[in-house]
Amino acid sequence: MKILIAVIIFSAIIIIHELGHFLLAKKNGIVVTEFSLGMGPRLFSTQKGETRYSVKLFPIGGSCAMLGEDTGEEIPGTFNSAPVWGRISVVAAGPVFNFILAFILSVIITAFVGYDPAEIMEVEGGSPAAEAGLRKGDIITEYDGYHIDVARDLYVYSFLNELQEKPVTLKVKRNGEEKTVTFTPDASVRYLLGFNRVGTDSMEVDSLIEGMPLEAAGVQAGDVITSINGTPIPDGTAYEAYIAENPLGNEPVDITYDRDGLEYDATVVPKEYRTPKPGFSYNMGYIKTNGFQVLKYAALDVKYMIRTTLLSLKELVTGGLGVQDLSGPVGVVDAIGTTYEQSKEEGALMLWMNMLNMAVLLSANLGVMNLLPLPALDGGRLVFLLIEAVRKKPVNREVEGMVHFAGLMLLMALMVFVMYNDFLKIF
Repeated sequence: MKILIAVIIFSAIIIIHELGHFLLAKKNGIVVTEFSLGMGPRLFSTQKGETRYSVKLFPIGGSCAMLGEDTGEEIPGTFNSAPVWGRISVVAAGPVFNFILAFILSVIITAFVGYDPAEIMEVEGGSPAAEAGLRKGDIITEYDGYHIDVARDLYVYSFLNELQEKPVTLKVKRNGEEKTVTFTPDASVRYLLGFNRVGTDSMEVDSLIEGMPLEAAGVQAGDVITSINGTPIPDGTAYEAYIAENPLGNEPVDITYDRDGLEYDATVVPKEYRTPKPGFSYNMGYIKTNGFQVLKYAALDVKYMIRTTLLSLKELVTGGLGVQDLSGPVGVVDAIGTTYEQSKEEGALMLWMNMLNMAVLLSANLGVMNLLPLPALDGGRLVFLLIEAVRKKPVNREVEGMVHFAGLMLLMALMVFVMYNDFLKIF
């Protein structure tokens, strides 16, 4: 069932995208030779007028094939015979229809579930945030220059930008008035040896943290710590109890560890580790709304999805995320299936709301990705069309075709890699 729902959602989003191209092509007098649901060999099809409508073997994806789309032909009815702004509208319509779909679905979700205001729920007494004037009930509208519409905006910003011991500036709304609050977060201080254990009950070293004391002392993954300062540590419970009674500080610590049946000793000085604390908590739940507020927060929901996609792309380019973090159709179907399984216990309403939310995310994501100015994507085609609109004449059709073909080959190679990566993550 979950795979069927995932395929239906994914296919519907692709079809809406292709429908945008289809309707604008018809409006601009461009012949659509085939409009298909799915990919691969045809299962069945029907011809109506100049267009063949097909259902194909693999139910993920779809296409809108236009006459002369990938050639230089300019005879009546071909893609290139249409006015340049008409062609721009045809190419842009796919992503635009995805954004429209995302908005319609967000309206449904917001009408049933509501929205998540970035409201301060608690302020820690005596914290810099409290002393700076932050109050329970304040609505955060800006965090260090980053505009906040809903609580999820603040969550994403906090996830991508590690809190540091430097001034933080919040803009908040309080009783209809905007106020600015600036404070420097406190930090909790811990002293660490710098290792991860295989399990909570084990003292076997799973990995060492780079630049931390145990790594510098030569301890290796697979070693088993057996005592600290002469106190035997037989298991994880004993370790937790020892640390609770004898918190690590900046004093030297004697470590005994076992490696391949041999016992070794090391003296290390725990390293200070500071964790800044915001000093406040904020709402992560939803509240009901109605009327035009539903439309407003549905639009903000789509904005959130688009901005999150753009921020993810930025992280990918700057190295914050790796290619291994990408997901293709297989990963998307698996993610939808996982969400379906996890949502079943929440009741039918939340199950379908979560499914619609996945559709909003995917539709907005597809719209953004297709607008990237890369060859073979809608955004790449728009670049050539906009150049043509400015120059009043097209770029050499053969050159454009070669660029898009090269881009398509690279895109296919990336898709194969991503699909392989998806299978590795799933299995």
